[in-house]
Amino acid sequence: MSGLIKVLLLLAAAVCISTAMPNEAGQNCLCQKTSNTTDGSKLKDIQIYPATNFCDRVEIVVTTRAGRRYCLNPQSKVVKDRLIRIIKKPSLSS
Repeated sequence: MSGLIKVLLLLAAAVCISTAMPNEAGQNCLCQKTSNTTDGSKLKDIQIYPATNFCDRVEIVVTTRAGRRYCLNPQSKVVKDRLIRIIKKPSLSS
């Protein structure tokens, strides 16, 4: 009887380990498709998510004033230039 319990415990441990294993790279990312361009005058919010254990790439999610959300390609030169201009832009609240 103790042999059966050992086998069941081993099976339970195998199931727990297999469900705890990370998914394929990029499967839990927010952005499945990205855009290389953006209209900065219509942007309401920009969120930058660093790479994590769940998603192996940096993600940039923008929200327009109309409420539409889409992802930008962080490797695009146009996107990088736009972000630099936004960061360097003086804030009106200061």
